[in-house]
Amino acid sequence: MTHVIMALIIVIAVPILFSILAKRPGLVPTPVQNIFEIYIQFVDNMLKENMGEKGRKYFPLVAGIGLFVFFGNLIGMIPGFESPTANLNTTMALALLVFFYYNFEGIRENGLGYFKHFLGPIPAMAPVFIIIELLSHLSRPITLALRLFANMTGGELISVVLIMLVPLLVPLPGMLIHFIAVFLQTYVFMVLTTVYIAGAITHVEH
Repeated sequence: MTHVIMALIIVIAVPILFSILAKRPGLVPTPVQNIFEIYIQFVDNMLKENMGEKGRKYFPLVAGIGLFVFFGNLIGMIPGFESPTANLNTTMALALLVFFYYNFEGIRENGLGYFKHFLGPIPAMAPVFIIIELLSHLSRPITLALRLFANMTGGELISVVLIMLVPLLVPLPGMLIHFIAVFLQTYVFMVLTTVYIAGAITHVEH
């Protein structure tokens, strides 16, 4: 239940925080505005590199997932707080959202032709390719959820153990690694979300 409360805090607090801090963009940007603009440009470039201009349609989803995962990862570094992304229920919910969304977009963009790629390039091998493709797609939400869950859970456990067993300064390297993992796992989740959507809406063209 704690992870649900933490998730709700992030969902409510992050938009309010950014709306306050970045409410009036200035010609001379503040540090918060700089960070926000860098993030927007990063997501925009990632989408355009994978899907071209039509990728901007998916900006709210990818950027929103990125913010939630990042702050969900980060909050676990605060003593006494539990990261919602260190709970498998949360990460699986995010992964299933991505899974159903990219399949929906694939069908919406290509109609029934979306399912042609499940047949593979060789008609005679279609039964084999169907099994392979189905297993590949069904494994995506599982691996997406488990990767984030395992890394965040492991990072929190290591940090807690180090703080309990050794003096204050010794855990700093471990916490630094955890902090790097916060960024890395956010990046991985966003990139895979983008790649899955790009593959679903463009595969017919290849």
